Amino acid sequence: MDVHHTPLPGVLLIVPRVFEDPRGFFLETWQRRRFSDEGIDIDFVQDNWSHSARGTLRGLHYQLQHPQSKLVQVVRGTVFDVAVDLRRDSPAFGQSYCMELSAENHRQLLIPAGCAHGFLVTSESADFQYKCSDIYHPDSEQTLLWNDPELGINWPLEGDPVLSDRDRQGLRLADAPCYATSPVTDEGAGGDG
Repeated sequence: MDVHHTPLPGVLLIVPRVFEDPRGFFLETWQRRRFSDEGIDIDFVQDNWSHSARGTLRGLHYQLQHPQSKLVQVVRGTVFDVAVDLRRDSPAFGQSYCMELSAENHRQLLIPAGCAHGFLVTSESADFQYKCSDIYHPDSEQTLLWNDPELGINWPLEGDPVLSDRDRQGLRLADAPCYATSPVTDEGAGGDG
């Protein structure tokens, strides 16, 4: 696998090795030792799978008291994936990183604790899978407003997105509770935890 650093500390683009032949393909999506050799030492405790129709926008989500690192990928369809740095001590605070993830490109994005995450489905539908380093904790969940002008995210929209009530009522960055420093967890993510 190839690991690429992005402008957001700890947000890593991971391109797995894909073995293809006339039967199809095979790839590893997670292997503790191989990831650890790349400095990604995370104890994932929960796997999630979401299925969404075109135009669905989920996010931008994060948990304050139970911060989660996430390893995200698309297994069917295509999404526009977004991470936003919410660590006030980070040189990239308030900045976003956007990447197309698809079943065809097999790319994964590692999003460290301290970042918000969201995605927009740009294909007819998409199946999105991700690993989390902490369990879902609804009492500590926060939502950053997906279209906050301060974030400057250029979502590739065709009309209005399909949103949950929670996502529609997200907070602007100026009003959102953020992390004073990078969350302290029992993990490492490329040295940027």
